[in-house]
Amino acid sequence: MFNSNTFKLICVTNRRLCREDFSLRLAKIAAAGPDAIILREKDLPAAAYRRLAEQAQAICGEYGVPCLLHGFARQAAELGAPALHLPLPQLARLSEAERRRFACLGASCHSLADLQAAQRLGCSYITAGHIFATACKQGQPGRGLFFLQQICAAAQVPVWAIGGIAAANLAQVQAAGAAGACLMSSLMTCPEPAALIQLLRSSLPERA
Repeated sequence: MFNSNTFKLICVTNRRLCREDFSLRLAKIAAAGPDAIILREKDLPAAAYRRLAEQAQAICGEYGVPCLLHGFARQAAELGAPALHLPLPQLARLSEAERRRFACLGASCHSLADLQAAQRLGCSYITAGHIFATACKQGQPGRGLFFLQQICAAAQVPVWAIGGIAAANLAQVQAAGAAGACLMSSLMTCPEPAALIQLLRSSLPERA
């Protein structure tokens, strides 16, 4: 699913932050060409998440953007989703057969021990965070770039940084070894997702 060596920009959704219809926002983001969209709407009942996931898969499919479902393993399997992201404790509760249903499996990690566990469970990638202070984690300081460097140095799978990431610090995230960065609040609330993604990509140094 992610066979390029280019630095990835991943949208993580939070419909409660949207100032417009969520489906419209999702379509605008998909049209802007992120490398993936993670549908993270963990407060929904399972049936409602499944309905939203079907809609999100259709929107992402229209624009050729991978859609990674989040948190609802059973519904993701029922929908034939190729990719699933889970909190690590939830991932650990799945059987090996359940994990093997997904071509791409990701987990949220907050320590080296988490990373090691995620790799043992067969993850294709991990998210590491939160790196910088963020409104989504009020009162909790970011783990910082040194933490990210440690995770990236130890990882055998791609690491996507998450938490407080913006154009001003994106190059530092890349320099720390991350293979990509996840953005939630900014893409949910910005006036023009395409302009933001263009700004983020232009903030990265070109690689030979």
